[in-house]
Amino acid sequence: MERVERIIEFEIARINSHLPRRRESLSRLLLMDDPKIQLRDGSYHYFKREELLLLRSLLEEEDAEKLKLPIVLEISTVDRGNFMVRGKVEVKVIKKILGIEEGYEEEMTLRLPRYYLPRIRRKLPTTTVHAFIVEW
Repeated sequence: MERVERIIEFEIARINSHLPRRRESLSRLLLMDDPKIQLRDGSYHYFKREELLLLRSLLEEEDAEKLKLPIVLEISTVDRGNFMVRGKVEVKVIKKILGIEEGYEEEMTLRLPRYYLPRIRRKLPTTTVHAFIVEW
């Protein structure tokens, strides 16, 4: 069984080659002439300035420095009906994009039904990315 698990993990890593090597802050991306980051496969991912400005309009100054892009939408092999967003500012942004009330408690993780994925990706196509997570 160990061999099968290694093969699955290898394939998931290959599927996730579109993920960034390092995420960059919204503030830093806005300072770039051509906002981009390098991906695990060596290629580059470019951000639309309009999206960056939209995100900036949703946040206070200190949160713009804390928001790391792209926002990772984690899809698990176990919890197929939901996806996860991690990070206090990232959760705040996704809630604002979806029009979900913030509440009093700030969350570090947010679990949402998968039917929200297309809505998020339509509004933030270059500032969000899917990641496939293997869980046993």
